[in-house]
Amino acid sequence: MLYLHDVWVNWFEGEENGYNVCHFHEWRRGEDVIELLDQVPLLLIEPTLYYYIENNMAELPEQLMSDIYKKAYLRKNHERIQLEYCFVVTDGKGILAVDTLGYNIPLRKSRLIPRQEQLVYEMISQNKPIPYKFDVAQTKKEHHILSPEPEVMYGLTRKERQLKHLMFMALDQLYTSKNTPEIRYWYTEWAPQRYNEIQTMQFEEVWTSLFEETKEGWSEKHLMLCENLIKGQPFFEKLWDMECDSKVN
Repeated sequence: MLYLHDVWVNWFEGEENGYNVCHFHEWRRGEDVIELLDQVPLLLIEPTLYYYIENNMAELPEQLMSDIYKKAYLRKNHERIQLEYCFVVTDGKGILAVDTLGYNIPLRKSRLIPRQEQLVYEMISQNKPIPYKFDVAQTKKEHHILSPEPEVMYGLTRKERQLKHLMFMALDQLYTSKNTPEIRYWYTEWAPQRYNEIQTMQFEEVWTSLFEETKEGWSEKHLMLCENLIKGQPFFEKLWDMECDSKVN
């Protein structure tokens, strides 16, 4: 088995979508908790399984779990702490560190620093993927407003992704309320040129139009809508403040 040593990781917990597991250039020093893995097994796997691990919170193959059991160590305060199920996987293109916290699902995920990524590519260059068996049907994933398609987040910075997710949370809450005058108001704020038309539209049509138009890209217009949507809602406002106070995008 291949092993990596002295691996810096920045765990993102409970992330089912790979686009929320930030790459090294988006790590926030002073905010993120960076850990050092003293040793961690490295597995070259097939692309389908890699995508499954990166973009799901589903059960890992039993054989994979068995192969990496208690073979990773965390270095903390000069101590070497054994981890039950921690490993690094790659399909030859993407690279992901995973820690299950003792369960059989990828609860924590991290990218690696560029120097370690280069080392991974060198180490697996002559190897063939391990053909682990798993339920391929589970790779088919349904996206929704609180877990949007990767295309909706591509090209955005970490801050933009977080604020877009916050906007979607507020829109989802609007959908739950089923308040037609309110949704008409917000769509008019977004598309004032359609004011007369919006007044004749039913709730579902207005909400769908607003969602479909706001899910494309990110701009100052999106930022303004998000800020206005969350006003007066303490939980959303706290998330907004945390993201906007961050020094790194």
